[in-house]
Amino acid sequence: MEEFALRPRPDDPRLTRNVAGIDHEGRPVDTAVVMERPLTLFLNGREIVTMMTIGDHPDYLAVGYLLNQNMLRADDRINGIDYDEELETVVVRTGRETDFEDKLKKKTLTSGCAQGTVFGDLMEKFEEVRLDPNAVLRTSWLYALTRKINTAPSLYLTAGAIHGCVLCEEDRPLIYMEDVGRHNAIDKIAGYMHLHHIPAAGKIFYTTGRLTSEMVIKTVQMGIPILISRSGFTAWGVDLARQAGLTLIGRAKGKRFVALAGSERIVFDGDIRTVEDEHPRLARKAGTEEDAA
Repeated sequence: MEEFALRPRPDDPRLTRNVAGIDHEGRPVDTAVVMERPLTLFLNGREIVTMMTIGDHPDYLAVGYLLNQNMLRADDRINGIDYDEELETVVVRTGRETDFEDKLKKKTLTSGCAQGTVFGDLMEKFEEVRLDPNAVLRTSWLYALTRKINTAPSLYLTAGAIHGCVLCEEDRPLIYMEDVGRHNAIDKIAGYMHLHHIPAAGKIFYTTGRLTSEMVIKTVQMGIPILISRSGFTAWGVDLARQAGLTLIGRAKGKRFVALAGSERIVFDGDIRTVEDEHPRLARKAGTEEDAA
C-alpha cells in the first residue's frame, strides 16, 4: 500500500467553516472551526447509537464501530451500507441476525471523547487475541512516522479541536483519519481495514489521543501489536497492554518517547543526534501540557 493512501482533506468545505470573532486584544479575527454533526447508526433496521462526527467516511465509521463493539464478527457478510446525508443516518445490513440486543443492555461509560460508551462486555475477545511476538519497532521508523504524521496537511493544523489516528507499516503512514473523538478515528480505520481486507500483521497504530483502556482494547481487538501516542497513559491502559503483550509507547514527540509495555519489541537503530526537536507550531495541547507538568 502506498504512503498516505487515505489522508485528511483540510480543504474539504464540508469539514470546516470560518467564524468571525475577536481576539484577546479586541481585534476582529476570522478563524476556521471544525464541523460537528450527528450520525445515527442502524444495524439491520435496529437503531444502535447516534455519534457526533465530522461526517467524512460514514461507511468506515459505521463498520468499525460495530466491529469494535463486537456487534459484527470478522466473518460476517455485509450485504450493504446505506448512507443518507440528508437524514444523517447510516444503515449496515448483514447476512445473519446479530446479537446486538444483548450488548445494548450492558453499557460501560469510558473516557472517550464524543463517544464514551462501550456496549457489551468490555473485555470480550480481548483475552482471546494473540499479538505477534515477533513484531518489531525500529526507533528510526518511530522518528520518521512522527515527523511525517505531524507535518502532513490535516484538519488539526487548519482548525485544531480534533483527534487523529494513523495505520502505519514500518516507517510509512498508510491510512490517516481524523475526527472530533479519537474513538471515531480508530473506528474509521478498523472499518477501512475490514472492508478492504487489510491484515493487521506488521502494522503499527499511532494516535494523538491518550493511551486509555479503551484505546488499548480496540488496538488489541484489531490485532495490531504496537500502539504509539504523542500523549500520555492511564494506569489501566498500561495494565491491559502488559496483559495482552501490546507494545505501548507514549509522549512520542521529536526525539523523545516513553515505553511502558512491550519494550522488548523496540530496536534502537536511530541516531537521536540527527532527530530534530518538534516545531512549536506542531505541538498539540495535550503534549504541551505534559511537558509543562
